[in-house]
Formats: sequence, structure tokens, C-alpha cells
Amino acid sequence: MHTLKRFQQSYALFRRPTLLRNLATAVPLEPIVLRPYQESCLQACVEAFDDGIRRIGVSLPTGSGKTTVFVSLISRLPPRGHKEANRALIIVNSIELARQSAAQVERMFPHLSVEIEQGMKHKATGKADVTIATYQTLLQSQRLAKFDSSYLKAIVVDEAHHAAAPSYRRILGHFNSAISPEITIPPSPEEELMSIPVIGFSATFGRHDGISLGSVFQKIVYHRDFLEMIKEQWLCDVRFTAVQARLNLSEVTVNTRTGDFSATSLAHVINTDTVNKLVVQSWLDRAADRKSTLVFCVNLAHVRDLTNEFRSAGIDARYLHSGTHVAERKALLHAFRAGLFPVLVNCAILTEGADIPNIDCVVVARPTRSRNVFAQMIGRGMRLSPETGKTDCRIVDFVDSRSRVSGIVSVPTLFGLDIDDTLEDETIKSLEEKAVRIADAPVSGFRTSRMPEPESVTYVDYENPFALVHEASGSPHIRKLSSNAWVACGGEVYVLECLRKGHIRIEHLPDNDPSKGQPTFQAHFTATIFPEMASGPAAKAPKPALFRRSRKILTASSLADAVRGCDTYAKEQVMYGTLALSMLRSAKWRKTPATPGQIDFIKKRWLKAREETELKDTKFDNLTKGEAANIISRLKHGAHKRYAEKVKADAKQIAMIQKEMGRRARAEVKVGLLTVV
Repeated sequence: MHTLKRFQQSYALFRRPTLLRNLATAVPLEPIVLRPYQESCLQACVEAFDDGIRRIGVSLPTGSGKTTVFVSLISRLPPRGHKEANRALIIVNSIELARQSAAQVERMFPHLSVEIEQGMKHKATGKADVTIATYQTLLQSQRLAKFDSSYLKAIVVDEAHHAAAPSYRRILGHFNSAISPEITIPPSPEEELMSIPVIGFSATFGRHDGISLGSVFQKIVYHRDFLEMIKEQWLCDVRFTAVQARLNLSEVTVNTRTGDFSATSLAHVINTDTVNKLVVQSWLDRAADRKSTLVFCVNLAHVRDLTNEFRSAGIDARYLHSGTHVAERKALLHAFRAGLFPVLVNCAILTEGADIPNIDCVVVARPTRSRNVFAQMIGRGMRLSPETGKTDCRIVDFVDSRSRVSGIVSVPTLFGLDIDDTLEDETIKSLEEKAVRIADAPVSGFRTSRMPEPESVTYVDYENPFALVHEASGSPHIRKLSSNAWVACGGEVYVLECLRKGHIRIEHLPDNDPSKGQPTFQAHFTATIFPEMASGPAAKAPKPALFRRSRKILTASSLADAVRGCDTYAKEQVMYGTLALSMLRSAKWRKTPATPGQIDFIKKRWLKAREETELKDTKFDNLTKGEAANIISRLKHGAHKRYAEKVKADAKQIAMIQKEMGRRARAEVKVGLLTVV
């Protein structure tokens, strides 16, 4: 307790302005003026530490100066426990980010010693004031061991949306027991307070793989949306263009871990001559005047093929991928920053951490279901760069308007618009005005493609063949077309029982095109053969009735025409004279009680059906003969099978909706405490 009190007292003293000005580590040789939101962010971090929270997350968009913020925060943190615990470790995921962070520390606080821990070329002593290390290198136990936790005052994780991954957790658990996978009992408040602060920074603080960031961070203490930053002119203006590509993504597989499209499967649809020509032509039409265009592709083959398509059009396009040698990559990026060529094509390399302010056009040539990935891609072009003459950035997005696969994130869905909406040279203001006109409410932040989000699902009762709705006819609309006792059996199949004479069955023809004069419905009559009327083997059959081969009686362009034609056929060819009255829904026999045979038949089928589908209990005590006849007709003509299939399909759809809602929820960034899943 005495140690805890001393730490709290020292931390409180540290926050006094007079002491802050005297701390050598807090005062850069050349003062830097932080933006108002950066100061607010630092204040939120300090207040979280005041409240005893040691594992915090900060969400700032690309181009907002995350590096400046966390370097400033490191300089303001007091020693932890004793005065020599004054070192900081920054964990990044690439050598480019390591170099950027080291350069920023040296620029802002030149009196601090800075080292990089990465690969074979960069080996730190572990004793510098600030060490920037790649997480891949720290996975090596001998490299991790050189950092003594007793001398560390803070650990910063850049691109912290990766921090819940097992590889990161193993590293962070080495320094903070609350993150260690082996710890099942949460640390006590005293242990938590004395632990090393872990601060995560990310432009996209959300994960799609189902692993909760709450297993690493206790709270998101600050969040800033990039749309707000653009409106306040901290990021450059954006011009949006959405190209209707008519892609068919319905068969593209989804990675179960990330929730995004599988790259291999997606490439089969995207990396085609047709789509690549569309991408290049769209750039020529909409962005040929841009100086520095960054293009995002699906995989390496797509990068090469699309680059060749640009070159075939006479455009100096070059490409970058994970296999590009470090020296070549460095030279290529240097030339691109200098504006020596107009188009750079890449795959997943420049999604994170690329500081290229002169980018004034981003071409998203790869659909995604990840809000994080989409934000990272378009965020590459949002940095301010007035010295290069950049005034805004054009985002060219290719929209799947054919299959309308749910969950895709694109420019239209970003603002809650339909993917079929034409977007040409739109600004944030004009897009929000469109959204207001459609939804009658302002829109900000991200939305994904429209998808129903029911809290519960209620099945339509009359689709259940045992439901006593509309006299168990199965459909109210068929009752409006005829006075006869037609029943709907699902799948646009309709049946009229002609009592002991047989039945008439109408079926929909889904493959026919009515615009070409093709009929959309056809009807057949199936006559009954009774044993006493049969001869030969049919006479010995055990069934009470057999049927002759069905006879096609008509085709029609609409259900109404088919029903009228069948009613006429029944009266003139099957149920002569007064017999036709027995087919009416109002026939007297239909109001009498059901026979024991009817009830037994229905109960047996109902009990079996309950095991296969989630049917509610049904009472048959007051069943009429007409209701029973309708139920039996529907069962004999496949209504139960179709209903069971629909129940199964609905359950699958509900599961998909719930999964999609969960995926979106995990991607939402909000200031507040995080939960552990």
C-alpha cells in the first residue's frame, strides 16, 4: 500500500504544470504546436491514467498525426515506480513505420536516445530512452529478453487493431500480466495500477476476426472520425466517384476468421481483362489529371496484370508487393513521393503506415467487407500536402451492382446510400445531402451495405401447412381469384381438388420470360382411377385410389388467367352440373366436422413434422371437413416439404444476419470500456 500511495503521489505531482515544464524529457529543443484535437487526446489519456486505467486505446484517422501524439505522450509520462524507469518501447509492424517513428522522436526530442530493433540489420541495446521494434522481431525470445520491464514507463502499440492477435498478446504479456494468455484471474487494482501502461493507437480500432480487443485494452479513451477531420480541414477535401462495375461477387468465398473476402476467390472475379480495362478507362476518364495515384489490388497476379493494363494505355505505372526487395521498395516510394511517375499499384503493402502526403487519387480496385481495410485504403490519400499543390483527393471506387452481396463497404454505403446511386465527383457535403434526402436524417461515419436487422423473425402463419388460417388454404390471394376451394402449396403451386374425380394443379414457370410472350403458368389435370374401375395389375393395388397420367390443360401469362381457365375446365370437363357446387369454398359439406380418418391422417403427419420443423402446437378438436381437406391436399402436394425447406433457409438467413451484425459491432469504435469475449 505504501508503494501504491507513493506512485499515486508522484503521478499527481507530475501533472502539475510547474513540474512539467522542468522535466527535461518533456521539453523538446524546438517546441512543436499540437493541434487542438491532439491536445484533447493527450488529456484523455492522462485522465484515464488518473482513473487507474493502464491499458488504453486511441482511435485517430490516417493523416491525423498519430505518431506525433504518442511521441508527445511518451515525453509527458512520468517514470514508473522509480526515476530510472523512464524508457519507452514502441511496437510497430513494419520497418517503414519504425523509421518514421524514430525520425519523429529525433525531430521532436533530439536529446532522447533512439534505437530500432528489427531484423539482422537493426539491433538495439534495450537501454535507449525510446526503442522502436517490429513485433515480428520481438517474437524471438532472445530479442524480447533484452528489454527489462522494470525500466520501462510505457509500451506503445502502433496499428493497435492487430494487438489482440496471439502473436501480439505473447509479446505484451511478457510486460503486462493482465494480457498474458496464461493468466485466468484478473489482476488486483493495485497490481493493475503498478503495471506498465500499454497504449494502443490505430486509425481503425476494430477487428473482424471475433477476437475482442478487450482482452488487451481496458478502454477506448479517444476517438476521432475522419469525416469530422475533413470538415475541420485537418485532412484534405475528398472527391468521390463510384463506378458501376456490375461485378458478380455472390460466389466469392468469405474468410471465416477475418470476415472479408478470400483473396484467391475474389481475384477470379476481379482480375479479368474486362474489369482491368474498366479500371484503367475509369482512371483515364476521371483522374488522368492527378499527379500521384495509388491503386489497391487483390493479390500479386492482379497487381501485375493491372499494372500492365495501365502501361498498355501509355501510363507510367509501377507496382509494389510483399516480395519487392527493401532497397527497391525504398527507391520506388522515394520516386513516387517525388512525383516521378503517376500511378503506383500495390497489394496490402501500403494499406497501413504509408506516409505519402502527395497522393491525390486512390483507386479501390478490390471490393472489401472490412470497414477497417476500406478506411485504410482511402485514408492513404487524405493527408494535407499544400507544398505539392494538392487541394483534394479523388477516391475511385468500383461497386458491385449486380449481385448486391451484403456487408460490402464502398463509397455509397459509407454514407448510407444505395449502391445503385450514381456518384460522380461528389463531395462529403453533397453525399450527406443525398443521404438526408433519402433518410431524412444527417449521416456521419461509416455504414455498410443495407441489410435487414430484425430483433426477431416471425414466420407467416399460412405457410405452415397445419396452420388454420384462411381455412388452411395456404394463401389469402388465391382466395380472391376464385370462389372455388383452391389451396396454395408453396413454391407457387396451387391445387383444386375435384373431389373423387381428381385434381387440377397450377405451377409457375420461373424460367420463362413474359416479355418474350412466354407463358408464366401452366396447369395439368390428373384424373382418379378407383380399384373397381381398374383392370390388370392396377386392380390389385392396395391403395384406395390411383391416378391416370396428368394431362396438360392450359398455359397462361398470369395466375389470375390460369385460375379462371382452370375453373372453366373443371365445370365443363370434370365436375358437371351441380357437382361443381361441391368445389366451392362455401359448400355445405366443408362446414361439417372432420372425419376420424381425416384427423388421424393429419395428426400422424403433424407429429412427424414437429420433429423436423419448429411447428407450434395445433388443436384439431374443432377441425372442419373443409379445413381438413385443405390440409391433406397441401400435404400431398409438397407443402410441408417446402415449408420445412423455408424454415431451414430462414434460420440460415437469420444466422447470417446475426453474424453480420456481430461483425459490424466489432468494427464500431466508441469511447468507453471494452469487454472481453
